[in-house]
Amino acid sequence: MAKSSKLVAAKKGRVLLVRRRRDKLWMFPGGRKRAGESDRKCLRREIREELPNLKHGPLKLWREVRRKNRRSGRKMSDAIFLTKNASGRLKIGDKKEIDKAAWCKPRGLRLTPTSRYIRDRLFPK
Repeated sequence: MAKSSKLVAAKKGRVLLVRRRRDKLWMFPGGRKRAGESDRKCLRREIREELPNLKHGPLKLWREVRRKNRRSGRKMSDAIFLTKNASGRLKIGDKKEIDKAAWCKPRGLRLTPTSRYIRDRLFPK
């Protein structure tokens, strides 16, 4: 099982991203699992915490990523979920962790390593 879950929502050539307050890096919304929590339940909880007004509709598991980041050496262990029906106001719930949420073009932003991996696989140049 993955250690964390991420949500990939795309529409009109843009993807939903959130920006971490501590380092200003952009990432796909989601976060770490709690003990006994499934990948899907983790994602639903994290979305409620980070973006409480977001309606994401049905979730489809795209892939479980278990890799080592070539740059940092950190291990990635993420369940990546896709949705086609994300909507709602992008109000931030966890302001200590997230300082911005937006629909952005997938290129031209400083992304976390995991989000870069996801972007490069799902949205190639």
